[in-house]
Amino acid sequence: MAGRCKTLGSRAAKKATSRSSKASLQFPVGHIARFLKAGNYAKRVGAGALVYLAVVLEYLTAEVIELAGNVARDNKKTRIVPRHIHLAVRNDEELIKLLGDFMIANGAVMPNIHNLLLPKR
Repeated sequence: MAGRCKTLGSRAAKKATSRSSKASLQFPVGHIARFLKAGNYAKRVGAGALVYLAVVLEYLTAEVIELAGNVARDNKKTRIVPRHIHLAVRNDEELIKLLGDFMIANGAVMPNIHNLLLPKR
């Protein structure tokens, strides 16, 4: 018995690490798991699918924020507002294909003046 207690006492308690930190992600894999399970999209959801979905969402978010940051910098602003996100997505062909006809609150519309309204030269 003495040997058994010694082995139990010598083991160090393992610190819990999240699935997000294991995959070196910022997006929470646990939250995505909870939402997928609560949504009843499938009876079972694989662990790899959760991480993969988190990676895809994180990449798309980083892409949109980078483009919106460029638009904000072009407009001499330091804060990204919905208008910058709208302009960033509308000026990127691949994001237009992905998001289709989306609507962002307070995003306004793309600046466009019809050719008939321009002064004649």
